[in-house]
Order: sequence, then structure tokens, then C-alpha cells
Amino acid sequence: MDLRVVVVGAGGKMGREVVKAVHAAPDMELVGAVDPGFSGTDAGVLAGLGPLGIETAAGLEEAIGSTRPTAVVDFTRPDTVYDNVLVAVERGVHAVVGTTGLGRDEWDHIDQLARERGVGVIHTPNFALGAILMMRFAQEAARLFDSVEIIELHHDQKRDAPSGTALYTADLIREARREAPAAALDSVELVQGARGADAGGVHIHSVRLPGLVAHQEVIFGLPGQTLTIRHDSIHRECFMPGVLAALRRVHEVRGVLIGLEKLLFD
Repeated sequence: MDLRVVVVGAGGKMGREVVKAVHAAPDMELVGAVDPGFSGTDAGVLAGLGPLGIETAAGLEEAIGSTRPTAVVDFTRPDTVYDNVLVAVERGVHAVVGTTGLGRDEWDHIDQLARERGVGVIHTPNFALGAILMMRFAQEAARLFDSVEIIELHHDQKRDAPSGTALYTADLIREARREAPAAALDSVELVQGARGADAGGVHIHSVRLPGLVAHQEVIFGLPGQTLTIRHDSIHRECFMPGVLAALRRVHEVRGVLIGLEKLLFD
């Protein structure tokens, strides 16, 4: 049976790519699109495909009520994603979430509700398969290298900093490494923030510039050597294989699963 998918944030750059990917997937049917900024516009026209006969709805409740989807995909904003996921879960619809910015308490609430409703929610801060491998390799390296810093670079329209990918990478590093190195006693910031954000002992530096898409490097250091692990997203289509993989397997999940690698590798 084909997966019936609603794309939330269909008018955004990521949303348009998801619309194209779902429409092209032989085992999926694009049944709805949501974006209050483009309400009434054909989703196919938004994505550059031409008319598909799918009118973009202003809200998710309206879209779910008229399309009966299997799953929704959310690429919206940190201030709207929580309500969107709650709407989907409360109506027994699986959710794949790429939007970052939710806190642990919010995810815990979603997890409890999803388990009660018997549905799955997959959230990963980065759907690019290369980025998932970058984070996994960084976690392995952290077992041998205590000293590490993260530099993440994104387009200048990204709202949150540090990125969800950087924060998740820092979490994986903390889980893996033996101990955090002692802070350099003679390190003085002449300009506040010069050393970046301290995410539990892992310094993260955020760059926002036009021309970038999504990039991250993790730099490890030991006496006499450094190791750099870097991933570059050149075009947003690189995220689509991961999004489709999550949609195909979200029905296997009950509650919230954070980290697509848990399905790909475990």
C-alpha cells in the first residue's frame, strides 16, 4: 500500500524538495501540503513541477481532515513545529520531523502522547546520509581524542544557532569520550563569544553567510596531530534519501525516535 504523505512547510526551500521527492517515489502518494504563506496555491506549482491538483492548506488540521495521510513531514520553524507534531500525533498520524529547536521536555511530551496513540515520530537534525556518517565517525573518534571543537556553517536564513546537527554531534561526542579535557587556564576571550558556545564541554562555532547551504566539520586534536571530519551539503536534494527512508520506516516506531542512524545501523 502506498504511503499517503502530507508535507508541512511545503513553500519553504526544504519543503519544495520534499514535495518533489515524495511525488517521484513509486511507493508514496503526495496527498496534501501545508503552508499558511502559500494557502490556496497548487503544491506542484510551488515545487516547480506544474499543477498536481493539490491545493496547499493553511493548517495541518485542515489537511489531515481532508486527505487521511499515513504520515506527515515537517520542515517548518522552531516556533511552529511543536504544535504541528501534536496535531499529527493526536490524530494517529506518523510524523517525520526535520525542524530543530525543540527542547527535551517538548520531545518527552510528544513521546508520551505518541505511545498512547500507537504512532511513531522520527526526528533527526540532518537527513543527509553523509552527515549521519560524519556524526557516527565523530562519535568513534571521540573515544580516542578528548579535545574536539565543532564548526557549523549555514545559509544566512537559518534561524537557530548552533544548528541541531552540531548540538546532536556534541551529544554523541559526550556519550563516547572518556572525559572532557581541562579548560586552558590562560584562555581569555578578548571579545565575548570568541571561543564559541560551550555545549557541555564541546565548543561550537556557528557561521551564517549567503552562498552556504549546510556544512559541518568536527576537529579533534592530540599532541602532534589533528583529525578533521567534514560534511558538505551542496544542494538540498541530498537530504531526500534520508527523508524517504524515514517515511518508509516510521511505522516501525512507537513514540519518538531521535537519530535516523538508529534505524540505518542498529
